[in-house]
Amino acid sequence: MDSYGTDKTVKELHAGLDQTSEEEYATQSKLIKEFMTIPSIDKAWIFNSGSGPQAMVAMSQANLLANKRRKFMLSGHISKESSNVNFHWAPFPVEMTGASAFVPSPSGLKLLVVWNPDGNESPTKFEIWSSSQLEKEFHIPQKVHGSVYVDGWFEGISWNSDETRVAYVAEEPSLPKPMFDHLGCYYKKESSLDKGDIGSWKGQGDWEEEWGEAYAGKRQPALFVINVDSGEVEHINGVPRSISVGQVVWSPSSTGSSAKYLVFAGWLGDKRKLGIKYCANRPCAVYAIRLTDDSKDDANEAFPIHNLTKSIGSGFSPRFSKDGNFLLFLSAKTAVDSGAHGATESLHKINWPSDGKLPESTDIVTLIQVVNCPDDGGFPGLYATGLLGDPWLSDGHTLILSSYWRSCRVILSLNLLSGELSRVSPSDSDHSWNVLALDGDDIVAVSSSPVSVPEIKYGKNVLDSAGKPSWQWSNIQKPIMTCSEKVTSRLSSLQFEILKVPVSNVSECLTEGAKKPIEAIYVSSSKTKENGKCDPLVVVVHGGPHSVATCSFSKSLAYLSSIGYSLLIVNYRGSLGYGEDALQSLPGKVGSQDVNDVLSAVDHAVETGLADPSRITVLGGSHGGFLTTHLIGQAPDKFVAAAARNPVCNLASMVGITDIPDWCFFEAYGDRSNYTEAPSPEHMSRLHQMSPIAHISKVKTPTLFLLGTMDLRVPISNGFQYVRALKEKGVEVKVLVFPNDNHPLDRPQTDYESFLNIAVWFNKYCKL
Repeated sequence: MDSYGTDKTVKELHAGLDQTSEEEYATQSKLIKEFMTIPSIDKAWIFNSGSGPQAMVAMSQANLLANKRRKFMLSGHISKESSNVNFHWAPFPVEMTGASAFVPSPSGLKLLVVWNPDGNESPTKFEIWSSSQLEKEFHIPQKVHGSVYVDGWFEGISWNSDETRVAYVAEEPSLPKPMFDHLGCYYKKESSLDKGDIGSWKGQGDWEEEWGEAYAGKRQPALFVINVDSGEVEHINGVPRSISVGQVVWSPSSTGSSAKYLVFAGWLGDKRKLGIKYCANRPCAVYAIRLTDDSKDDANEAFPIHNLTKSIGSGFSPRFSKDGNFLLFLSAKTAVDSGAHGATESLHKINWPSDGKLPESTDIVTLIQVVNCPDDGGFPGLYATGLLGDPWLSDGHTLILSSYWRSCRVILSLNLLSGELSRVSPSDSDHSWNVLALDGDDIVAVSSSPVSVPEIKYGKNVLDSAGKPSWQWSNIQKPIMTCSEKVTSRLSSLQFEILKVPVSNVSECLTEGAKKPIEAIYVSSSKTKENGKCDPLVVVVHGGPHSVATCSFSKSLAYLSSIGYSLLIVNYRGSLGYGEDALQSLPGKVGSQDVNDVLSAVDHAVETGLADPSRITVLGGSHGGFLTTHLIGQAPDKFVAAAARNPVCNLASMVGITDIPDWCFFEAYGDRSNYTEAPSPEHMSRLHQMSPIAHISKVKTPTLFLLGTMDLRVPISNGFQYVRALKEKGVEVKVLVFPNDNHPLDRPQTDYESFLNIAVWFNKYCKL
């Protein structure tokens, strides 16, 4: 059924093509489906029971027909015999499609499943499961709250220690809107009108700011606590509406006091809510609010909130130590202070009072500082973005976390007593690693590369031959997932390496960290080519610009590799994972320094015999699309074809309609001082000058555009203006518009159709 539906869709989408083109779409559609339906490992939990450790792994898989992610859970027990660790999985996973979140309790004896409503009037459903049955089911009406936030940023669902209550973040109830009667002139509040009164209509009421991309239509996030026995829901009062809450956790029990606190991250949105998705530069803090005691007269009293991190400007991902003596949190202070949407992070702690009485001010201790210019091969700084719910080994002072380390993601350990920071994942591995869960003093992780699908790895803390602690990693005997023979065969013929590329035009004004070589991940066939001929090359440029491309598995890029393309995935200066000097060297030089870095990487590949200069294409989205369209304008003879996904083409036209106008100013000027909601003609001139559209007269590269109508980050008009300008000068273009997609273009059908068309487009001009 899936296969038939895929073939039928392809024929309908490309009706009118010649026979050869239609056959190519049909052939490619079958192969790309094999890649797009490879499952992803999302989360994992480990629990100790009477029969030993138990594992739960949350996974997801593209459901192309439904255009959604199919969610499922796989469970099993872990056996440890001498040096072998085995995961004994259940015969089949349990499908959880439609569930918004599943959160096991600390003991693993209960499982909370949250089902967010499909419509505005439907309730949110909470289910409490035991090991064998559904224990409780509660329906929370819209008048109490809307959908629970499960986005990974505002998201916060936390069990208390005795597993009787759950704190969480959900949309506040809808504010009352005006109602008008059949005469069109009588005004009354929505709450005072009988729903059965059909001679009326609801007005719009006051417009309220939202948090931009991915949050359109979402109401203010607020704190709630549900009693899992009675289903009673408490809206936590005392948090001003100017603060958007997230990432809530419970405080530990206090000695000699019944005071209990909820600790959470909060973002200020009192003036304008600038887009927050992918933007760590929004000021935030870690707050605490005391819970009321329902047995007392003050049950409805609103306690004041405490800002625990007001001296630092950024605090998120709060976690308590195992003994409850201190509170740990991450900070993006460098991003907040500079204006960069992403930057090197720091890690801090504050002492938590044993008597439950919070002081007026707190002393913040820095555990991991920002690294400006890392030593060659040394720790480049912290780029964690979040922490495990329980990130501690059993000693209570060793923290385990994942972080970007140049072109890889690695697992780190931090000993809070000695201050020693060490790399836990193998130092000789060029794969990317991510910690999933801790099993006592051992680690369950996932590892992948551009040519290998994600695999679960088990790390044991052992003593090496010299008697020093080290980590021994092993594969689990039964893989958690398998690929089709066709995918396995094609991946087995691929290889990759990380290239060091010297930067060009190193000026004296650059910091030392910005003068160091950049990296590019090169993926190619391992088979020997006839006459030494190179495969065509796809130059892949990531967005951001302050993000990073890692040596991890990407289904879409692996598909391109499997059909005969080499990949050059460039981490230009400005990327995460290379220290703050290199990152901060880019703002004010976008469209020049980053373009030159990409061209240096391409030239390096050509000069070392890794690429055929007559068959090079370029692909990027967002800021990667900005670079793609810059490259075809500034180097018009370099690329035979290009593909741009929701590209930034004109900063001057984008600045007034994007959810992140500050980004336009910061990247164009290099600081925040010029940012204004009313740009001057001089501002508009500079924004235009630094945009790809300033070079459009030189463009001749055939270009494919993939645009999302719902994009609030780079609104679709930005791409359309560039497309029409190319058409005006006779450049060949092709445009696909996805009416229900926003910036990432990552819904299953969109992802599938996008890369199907990218492949066919590149094949056309590379003569594959």
